Amino acid sequence: MSYQWLTLWRYADTFLEAAWLTLQVTLLAFILAVALGLLAALAKSSPLTPVRWLSHCYVEFIRNTPVLLQIFIIFFGLPSLGITMSAFSAGVLALGINVGAYLSETFRAGIQSVAKGQLEAAYILGIPRRQIFLSVVLPQAARAVWPAIINNLIQLLLGTSLLSAIALPELTGTATVINARTLLYIQTFSIVALVYLVLSNLFSWLGNLAGRRMFHPPLVAPVKKPGWRWAKKWLINPVKRENAL
Repeated sequence: MSYQWLTLWRYADTFLEAAWLTLQVTLLAFILAVALGLLAALAKSSPLTPVRWLSHCYVEFIRNTPVLLQIFIIFFGLPSLGITMSAFSAGVLALGINVGAYLSETFRAGIQSVAKGQLEAAYILGIPRRQIFLSVVLPQAARAVWPAIINNLIQLLLGTSLLSAIALPELTGTATVINARTLLYIQTFSIVALVYLVLSNLFSWLGNLAGRRMFHPPLVAPVKKPGWRWAKKWLINPVKRENAL
């Protein structure tokens, strides 16, 4: 049994390269998803009806169609329109568009959670609308939906496994190739599952750490109040009381 694991040890560099590629796709797609999600959330509250309609169509189409189908449309369908891209670019674009639709609803819920009284107070003070959004709305909305954002990031990481269908050598695609060479299915998939588990917990830990740093105010040292001994001396010693007065 040990020789089987030694056989897979020769592919350690291949597993590391696949893990690094998975991280690249995850982070780039997440940046795109955050941008698209924020734009779609703001578009849904736009006074322009066409803008709201486009945002609604985008969210409904993405949330009600399979992710794999969206990947196939971008990778196999766009070349028929003269738009050709690599498997890496197609994977980043497809996953970013998909997760962006879910993040738009998350962001919209966070924006709606901000108390209207704070917005009215900011308007009365004459603060510009852009500054109100950046300084008042966005920090509070991000704090309210931060756990959901991290959860979407982890789901995006796990969703990169679907990119093996377009021959991207990420973790799952690499495991499929190694399986074809070694026929060690259980061992290979166990290693890949362990890597996904480590990366998911790493993202969760980093997300919680970042949330505590960004959204929790610094602790303020408590003000020392005069204790009973000081009060007792004040009441008993009339000289000190008269000098203090």
